[in-house]
Amino acid sequence: MNREKLAKLYKKYDLSSDEIFKHQHYMIITRAGIDKIQAIEGINIGYDVINSLPNFAVVRANANKGDKDIETFGSALKGETHRDGNCNTWYVMEMAEKRAMSRAVLKMTGFYELGVFGEDESEDFKRKNI
Repeated sequence: MNREKLAKLYKKYDLSSDEIFKHQHYMIITRAGIDKIQAIEGINIGYDVINSLPNFAVVRANANKGDKDIETFGSALKGETHRDGNCNTWYVMEMAEKRAMSRAVLKMTGFYELGVFGEDESEDFKRKNI
């Protein structure tokens, strides 16, 4: 992780300590931080439903800004336990959309290449209340 590049991005997007936090091996940006970055950059995102079942969904995000376009995916699987799923809510379509959106914004802005993830991308990425 390039700390200098990361510090510049945090400053560019005016991210506060409420919007970023360290998780075991990664830096995480909250949903509010992702929304702030998208608004500042004016990133447009369109979504396509790839798969939609009661307990599983896949969404493709097509993001663009100027002449830069990316495509990425988000998925959510509601399992019986945390071992056989990656989502603890029955709102699997909404979770897949949030994951796709987070990935699209972080990829468009260079955070992903620095090993930064969105908190919606994994149940394990939620901030622990201490």
